[in-house]
Amino acid sequence: MREIVHIQAGQCGNQIGAKFWEVISDEHGIDPTGTYHGDSDLQLDRISVYYNEATGGKYVPRAILVDLEPGTMDSVRSGPFGQIFRPDNFVFAASVCRAFSSLTLWEEAPDQGWGRSSSAKSVRSIPIAS
Repeated sequence: MREIVHIQAGQCGNQIGAKFWEVISDEHGIDPTGTYHGDSDLQLDRISVYYNEATGGKYVPRAILVDLEPGTMDSVRSGPFGQIFRPDNFVFAASVCRAFSSLTLWEEAPDQGWGRSSSAKSVRSIPIAS
């Protein structure tokens, strides 16, 4: 089965990504808390493409949200589906110098959960919204 890791970066990428997760969650019968409330087995048929099943029957998006400042992340968290994401999947680096922040972000990436995306056996595409 194919599994997709959704990477959304920057203000625009995170705003588009937040709307994407609202739509895909609705299509799969997932409410804002990550609980399945659908009415069709077809909704669960390929749910593992976009979601990991967590404890208590909750579904968590397989997503990494990146930005250089926490403001955009706060906006996503306070949005309709903000609580569906794992807190450690939000990655941000505060700095005025974009190049320095990007370098620092990538050096810290393995410690912040990015290692999960590098353990893929076969990478076919990487959807990035930025």
